[in-house]
Amino acid sequence: MTGAEILIECLKREGVEVIFGYPGGQVLPIFDKLYDANLRFILTRHEQGAAHAADGYARATGKVGVCLATSGPGATNLTTGIANAYMDSVAMVAITGQVKSFLIGNDAFQEADVTGISRSITKHNYLVKDVKDLARITREAFHIASTGRPGPVLIDIPSDIQLAETEFIWPKEVDIRGYKPTLFGHPGQIKKAAKLIMNAKRPIIYAGGGVITSGACNELKNLVEKLQAPITWTLMGIGDFPATHKLSLGMLGMHGTAFANHAIMGSDLIIAVGARFDDRVTGRLDVFAPDAKVIHIDIDPSSISKNVRVDVPIVGDAKNILGQLVEEIKKSPDISEWLNAVEAWKKKHPLKYKDEGKIKPQYVIEQIDEATKGSAIITTEVGQNQMWAAQWYKYTLPRTFISSGGLGTMGFGFPAAMGAKVGCPDKTVIDIAGDGSIQMNIQELGTCIANKINVKVAILNNGYLGMVRQWQELFYKRRYSQVAITSPDFVKLAESYGALGIKVTKKEEVRPAIEKALKIDNTVFIDFHVEPEENVFPMVPAGEAINRIIGGLA
Repeated sequence: MTGAEILIECLKREGVEVIFGYPGGQVLPIFDKLYDANLRFILTRHEQGAAHAADGYARATGKVGVCLATSGPGATNLTTGIANAYMDSVAMVAITGQVKSFLIGNDAFQEADVTGISRSITKHNYLVKDVKDLARITREAFHIASTGRPGPVLIDIPSDIQLAETEFIWPKEVDIRGYKPTLFGHPGQIKKAAKLIMNAKRPIIYAGGGVITSGACNELKNLVEKLQAPITWTLMGIGDFPATHKLSLGMLGMHGTAFANHAIMGSDLIIAVGARFDDRVTGRLDVFAPDAKVIHIDIDPSSISKNVRVDVPIVGDAKNILGQLVEEIKKSPDISEWLNAVEAWKKKHPLKYKDEGKIKPQYVIEQIDEATKGSAIITTEVGQNQMWAAQWYKYTLPRTFISSGGLGTMGFGFPAAMGAKVGCPDKTVIDIAGDGSIQMNIQELGTCIANKINVKVAILNNGYLGMVRQWQELFYKRRYSQVAITSPDFVKLAESYGALGIKVTKKEEVRPAIEKALKIDNTVFIDFHVEPEENVFPMVPAGEAINRIIGGLA
């Protein structure tokens, strides 16, 4: 078999259902074999769109996302999407073409050192030098991407390797020296954690995206209900636990609920599961949760004690460890006083906004939540739209909130929605966008129409790069520098591609527009003209303690 044929056969054996990508000179042998292959290929309109679509597909389904691009600019266009997947621990295999192996290093046409470029943004990467290694490398790439702490793996294949021939040998087992992720927690550490929990007076559970990756949401719920302890989560942890549950505190951190921030700062024990204590959660590290001991459960040992000192580290898979931990807890602590204090914070600092009869972005999200009964997959762009979507939609299931967390990539939401819809065709998928970020990858409208990918896009159109404008208002004396943005007529733009556009300028038009969009079997852009200078609150200024909250809610 040729290298191209081997690659296609490996993808089939790995259970790949769809590939997102874009052709070019150095991947023509692969595309020639794709012509006859029984694999769905979705031609995006930009390679960054392909990477984000593969990412959205992976997050929505729990499978490995796959994208494919040519050498040089094709490969470099993938890198933003690869970096995004790396920061958020998303299982992805990115395949790139490369110039002929004997030309590498000669500055050949459309040559780029993609393995060098991507080294810091991939879990692992490969440059295939011998066609005999291709099957093994592909097998290893999928294994590495999907096990342990997931992440993107890149395979760079020179075009002469794609044409070279060898006998196809499928490796039945993967055995990589030095790569053996720990799946089960140390029993002694679990006993220590259980002892701390049973003696706690003010415990709080802090959950991240690792809970969803592990499939540990039921085990997490068992722990919460056994302890009757409050739970908060990160942006990536949205969907870990039903937001409608009485013990839910919502998201914590810079734009988290005030009561979640007060609760974690007042706790005496933090049970962290699949989260990494990033700066948007902790604020000022030297004053973060000063009275709390920390139990940290994570499959990635490098994440433990990286930012916050941990008293009981437990390395392993969250699903396994939570199951063991619940069994080890013989009695639940009496935390009734603590729950009363948390409830008082909830009543004193609710999420709220001023309803002035105009279209407020928070109101739009509330109406989307009500119209979909909280059952849609929501993707977001980055900025104010992202934070409002995190705060005001009531997520009750995992894999229903898909957003760029660590990298904060504008332009992520629309192609991610496309990938999520391909992976979950029976689900309603809605991208909540800003008028700035939607224009970053708006060309993927063409992909949606050509492939009949029915997604809805709710544009919170305020005429600004909203989050940057908010910072300039609050911290730079309203000196608005390069944040006013001119947008196209989104209705006409959508219609020019064959989609539907709806313009909404009055509050009473909001709900009918959403309901109309949900009934239409086509991609729909809803252009909501919202209050231009509405801010995301609560807000913790960068570098402050997370209970130093501004926005009239502190």
